[in-house]
Amino acid sequence: MSSFLATVKSTVANLLLWSFFTVGLGAALGAGAVLDGTQKDVATIAGSAVALVTGMRLAKKPRIKGFLAKPGTLWFLFLFNGGAAVAMHFALDGVKGIAAAAAMGLVSLGAAGGIVANYRNAAHA
Repeated sequence: MSSFLATVKSTVANLLLWSFFTVGLGAALGAGAVLDGTQKDVATIAGSAVALVTGMRLAKKPRIKGFLAKPGTLWFLFLFNGGAAVAMHFALDGVKGIAAAAAMGLVSLGAAGGIVANYRNAAHA
């Protein structure tokens, strides 16, 4: 009986975590279509924060962590986000362009760090 309750608890926790992540992304991306002014800014920032916190929790799950550690995934993240950072720098004006390019550049650099770490681990093994 205990394992059944643990399975139910884990399933509910995962469902809530994915739900909060999805709602946070939706609030961050869709606030401009519904709200104006300060309310839009607050909804965007709050949604981004919720998505960031829940996304970091989801990334620690074993299946997702294993997927993110694969060399192909890391190379894709490195190249795609690096290219997106360059494109955003030129496509967006002012502070928004710089902030978006910096955020995408950080993701790209994080993936590059994973590639280097995998290369070092393979060289020492």
